[in-house]
Amino acid sequence: MKKVLKSLVFAAAVAVSASAVAPMAAAQGKAGATCVKKAGEGTGSSKDGALFQAWEAVLQATDWGSWASFMASGAKIGTAPGYKVSKVGQKCSPGGLGQVCRMQATLCK
Repeated sequence: MKKVLKSLVFAAAVAVSASAVAPMAAAQGKAGATCVKKAGEGTGSSKDGALFQAWEAVLQATDWGSWASFMASGAKIGTAPGYKVSKVGQKCSPGGLGQVCRMQATLCK
């Protein structure tokens, strides 16, 4: 009898948990976007070169396919094929091979 009761209590708990999680999963699906915040660092003899390296690091940390498309297309720094990019930040200073730049961004698929 105790085994049956424990089984019923466990089944009820699983059912309640599943019904509580399902609306959250559906709400996330309705938003339609999965976002990540990534950062990267690059160094170069110029600020432009260091920024390019930093943006490459951001893309590589996010999605190698997007990075490959970026490299093949000659897209601009701050863009990511297949993603909506927002909240791009950058900071550069002397160092490394001449300049060190750090970039961060939020990328949503």
